[in-house]
Amino acid sequence: MTATIARKFVLANKIIGAPKLTNFKLVEETLSPLNEGEILTKAEWLTVDPYMRILSVETMKIGDQFLGGQVARVVQSRCSEFPEGTQVVGYFGWRDFTIYKPKPGGPRNRSTIYKLPDMKGLPDSYALGCLGMPGMTAFFGLTEILKPQQGETLVVSAAAGAVGSIVGQIGKIKGCNVVGFAGSADKLKWLKDDLGFDQAFNYKSANLEDIFKTHVPKGIDCYFDNVGGEFTYHVAENMNEYGRIAQCGSISSYNYVRVPGELIMEPFNYKVFRVKNLSLLAYNTGRWSNSPIYFEAMKQVRDWILEGKIKTQETVTEGFEKMPQAFIELLEGKNTGKQIIKA
Repeated sequence: MTATIARKFVLANKIIGAPKLTNFKLVEETLSPLNEGEILTKAEWLTVDPYMRILSVETMKIGDQFLGGQVARVVQSRCSEFPEGTQVVGYFGWRDFTIYKPKPGGPRNRSTIYKLPDMKGLPDSYALGCLGMPGMTAFFGLTEILKPQQGETLVVSAAAGAVGSIVGQIGKIKGCNVVGFAGSADKLKWLKDDLGFDQAFNYKSANLEDIFKTHVPKGIDCYFDNVGGEFTYHVAENMNEYGRIAQCGSISSYNYVRVPGELIMEPFNYKVFRVKNLSLLAYNTGRWSNSPIYFEAMKQVRDWILEGKIKTQETVTEGFEKMPQAFIELLEGKNTGKQIIKA
């Protein structure tokens, strides 16, 4: 049998500031024949997500492969659970071919492997977006952390991204007044005209204090925070008593270059939090991914999409070799909805 040559992207050199194409290196490796219990998969769809920028600094060494999920098809199998032809969602990283040995009886979650869920006719790529980690991040952050009540005001930053766009729409399903912030006129139009946000503003040109005083005069009850930094400071200043913040991301600081010994300084008014009894809870979906409710939530979001209550959009990059460019454009905010790569 002919040996399989796999391609993968590794860290070529330390990323300082915004990533550049020179930070990534495409390398090849020859894969061994399968052993008992192993499968060989070929990537069909791959994802890039903002958290990967954090990993590139905090956990990766030069030469390490970039991590991430993919929808893949089993092309060879010595594992009865995953026969040839099975589509899977696996945390295989930025690579086209993968040998993987599912642990018998082991976990089947977003950090390992699971069979592609019943998409009921929706695109397979959705398993990496609205029906994958971003969609579940939105679902649990809103329903388990913020727990909005009907009539409350929900503010969403990075609202036109893979997570924020789902958050806002679930907020509308829950009866919230939803205010979104994004970075272009096209994105604002999409939020209001297609997704049903009540209001949408361009964070690049916005005077946040004026916007909140003028357009959200009754104050903010819930804030889904994708960006951190000064934006979050202004939201907190305009929150109602017992307001809740779900701290999901801090993309505003991911490319910040710190000098050795420099502390990460985020604007934060402790007095406002005490006086107003505000709560901020940071989270990631790992706390739910080993629970059956993770897949139940996936079905719920899928059904909302099928019912027309949630709309989604993808920014598709064609070609595995263009993953670094897709990642760079994601961090530049050029995507609307989920940034996805068709292998």
